[in-house]
Formats: sequence, structure tokens, C-alpha cells
Amino acid sequence: MRFFYRNCHDGKRYHFRLDFGNTKFVIETSIKTIQDSMTPFVVKTIQLLLSLSILIVLHELGHFIPAKLFKTRVEKFYLFFDVKFSLFKKKIGETVYGIGWLPLGGYIKIAGMIDESMDKEQMAGPPQPWEFRSKPAWQRLIIMLGGVTVNIIVGFVIYMGILYFYGRNVTTNEDIPQGFSIAEQFKEYGFRDGDHVLSVNGEPLDDVMDINRYIFLRDVSKVEVKHSDGTEETLSVPEDAGTKMFQNDTHFPFMPRQSATLDSIWQDYPAQKAGLLKSDKIVSLNGQDIHYYDEFETIAKANKENENILVVERENQLDTLKIIPNEKGVFGVTFSKKDIISQLGQTEITYSFGESIVGGFSFGFNTLKDYVKQFKYVFTSKGATQVGGFGAIGNLFPDVWDWQSFWATTALISIILAFMNILPIPALDGGHVMFLLYEIVSGRKPNDKFMEYAQMVGFFILIGLVLFANGNDIYRWLFE
Repeated sequence: MRFFYRNCHDGKRYHFRLDFGNTKFVIETSIKTIQDSMTPFVVKTIQLLLSLSILIVLHELGHFIPAKLFKTRVEKFYLFFDVKFSLFKKKIGETVYGIGWLPLGGYIKIAGMIDESMDKEQMAGPPQPWEFRSKPAWQRLIIMLGGVTVNIIVGFVIYMGILYFYGRNVTTNEDIPQGFSIAEQFKEYGFRDGDHVLSVNGEPLDDVMDINRYIFLRDVSKVEVKHSDGTEETLSVPEDAGTKMFQNDTHFPFMPRQSATLDSIWQDYPAQKAGLLKSDKIVSLNGQDIHYYDEFETIAKANKENENILVVERENQLDTLKIIPNEKGVFGVTFSKKDIISQLGQTEITYSFGESIVGGFSFGFNTLKDYVKQFKYVFTSKGATQVGGFGAIGNLFPDVWDWQSFWATTALISIILAFMNILPIPALDGGHVMFLLYEIVSGRKPNDKFMEYAQMVGFFILIGLVLFANGNDIYRWLFE
């Protein structure tokens, strides 16, 4: 049997041929055909594996390169874990390079280092000049910080590349002439439906949609807005506004106003029983004109236990319907969100090479800062249930292949990996760094037996966290 592959002249089709003696099978396909044949799950999985493979290899190179510079022997360099067996391995010089079958990470095995391999036999012998334990503490510190450093650099460089090659789409006040629809919690602070955000803490926003992220993660105290009646006002935002957003699942309290265009009528709910049709155009509710969804919602909530008079336009005629919400105060209608989606990202910002470097660094730094700030919510009962594993990471990628989205998500994951790896947990890079800093400051090195126990404890903590995070993914998949 022989296999042949040829890229067709248009660069978009591929020619495959299998020869079985005198019998030949020819297949011609295209990129679009291949993508169309894949389900969103497969597309997300491929993107996740490719992204993690790139980041794992680069992370381990961050350890490998300084180790070699300091003449430290690296015995293994693996993408994924090789529990019991490897998919591929080859020894080059003193290092075995390989690919494991378990895609939960990767590793390099450095001679003379207490790590997840728990190689006690090697550690029982006298220290050798090429071993990690024989090197000065400052060299060992650089080796351990190498992976995290590379992840940070990779994330920042990817953001720079995205800004240079793709630019950036933002939403300005001109892109949403109807203003924002405001969540009830923020109406208590003085915000109104139809507001435009002029500045936050005295600084204008390039993207007005960032108001949600700023209040959630940053110290926002003052927001200047322009109300729909043309008046301008500076409103105070309490310090706990972000915490309340998290507790109430109010992730986007500021959303572009949604029109009152119906998208669907729920079967066997009051709206359908009253005769409301998907093609109807809502004109008024209880005598008040309706133009936007938030107007409908406000009026409906105020009268959720009584009969509501709904006037709709149907085939160029007005029709009046009487609807009594169910016991939960629900009408049973869904409004179209197409107009919201179409309004986002209408203004494109382009970057020169120099501007992309500055902008990418700033974007990467703010991404890291925001992730660190939101990490505090993990230690709440609600936050713990939202911790995700590989399923949650995979869902960061789009359903269809898009290189810009792929690289943006890869940059985010790289920065997340950097932060998670530097946490002071034994078995992570941060755990080793913690003990090395103790050694540098105190002048005393923790004994090997202590390091072995610490490594074991850290390993079990990591296994527990992995099981918990992926267990959350499975629970959400089954029950939410």
C-alpha cells in the first residue's frame, strides 16, 4: 500500500491517493469540506490540543534553554505525559525527546532535581557537576522561572501580532446611538436605560463595552454618562459593585439596547395562549409605548401578577391582546439579539509596527492584571463551582476555525498558565521558586526529605484540583 498527497493549484483543495497494488482510490477535498465535516466539538478539541501543544513546548523550552546554558543535564523533554508508554521518543545526545499519550501537560526531567518523577535513586548518590542540585541557587532560580517567563512573553508577543496584522475592533458611543440597556442593580446608582458612557474615573474609553470589565475588576469610583434626554451626569459607583455583579451573575450590566423585535414564542406559555405571533411587532404595553426590550421588561415586571394589555402591529393593523403571566411572572417570549450583535465592533483601529508593540504589551499586562484580580473569586463558594477544566478551556475557542480567535485565545491561555504555574504550590514552578527564594534569603537549603514530602503533597493537591475542575465541567455538561 502506498499513500500520495498533492496540493492542488488553487491552494484550497487537496488530492489524496491510496494504491493497493493495481487498485487506486483517489480523493479530492477542500479546506471548507474538511471544516464542514467537523462538529463544533471536534473543531474546539483540535484548537485546544494545538494551542496547548504550542504553549507546553514553549514553556518547557523556557526551562530547557537556561538549563543547557548552565551546563545542567536534561534527561527528558516531553510533550504530554508518558505514563507507561510513549507515542514517540528519540534520544538525541543526552536527552530523550518524546510525545506522551496523556494530554494533561508536559515536562522536562532535569538531572539532580526533586520533581514529579520522584527519582530517589539518583538523589541518593553524591551530587554531580551536571546536576541541578550542584548549581548555585541563582542559576536554579533562573531555570525554574524560565517557563513562566516564556509564557508571559509568548502571550504579549501574540497580542502584538494580532494588533499589527488584524487591528482591533471596538464599540464606540457612535456605534450604539440608542445607548445602553442598564441592569436593575445599576439603576440604583443613578444609571438609566439609554445612557452613553463618556468616561470612567475621568478617562474616556476606547471601547465603551469595557465599562463592564472595569467595574467588575478595577477600582471604578466615578462614571460620567450622557442620559437619553441629553443631560450629562457623573455617577458614583460603590466599591462592592463588582462583587455584587459576581454574586448576582450580572456579567454585562451595560449592554447595547435591544429592540422589541420578537424572536420566538414559547409553546404552551401565556403569550402563545393569548394569540401572540412571532411576526407581530410590539407597539405598547399597558398604555406605554414600547421601542426597546428593556422598556417591555420594566413594565412587565411591574405588573407580573395582573392582566397586561399588549398592542401589536399585525399585517399593517393594530391588534390588542390580553396576557396574564404565569406563576413565575413569565410571558413566554424571546426577543431578537441580532441587532445587538450587529452593533458591536463597528469601529476598526489599525496599528503600525511600533504601535502594535506598545498596544500589545499594554493589552497583555491588563489581561494578566485582570485575571489576577478575578482569581480572588475562586475562594468563594460560588466561585469554586465556576472553576473549569479542559472543557471550560476548550469552550474559549470558537465553533469554527478562525486564526485571529485562535491566537487571541492562545495568548490568554498562555498568560493564565504563567500565573497558575507561579502559584506557590509544591510540584508547580512557583513551589520550587518559593523554596529557592527561602534558600537565597536564609542561606540554608531545605533538606531532600522535606522536598520529597513537599513534592508529594503538591502533587496530590494538583490532582485534586484537576479532578475538581474537570468534575465541574462534567456537572455543567450533564445538568446545566
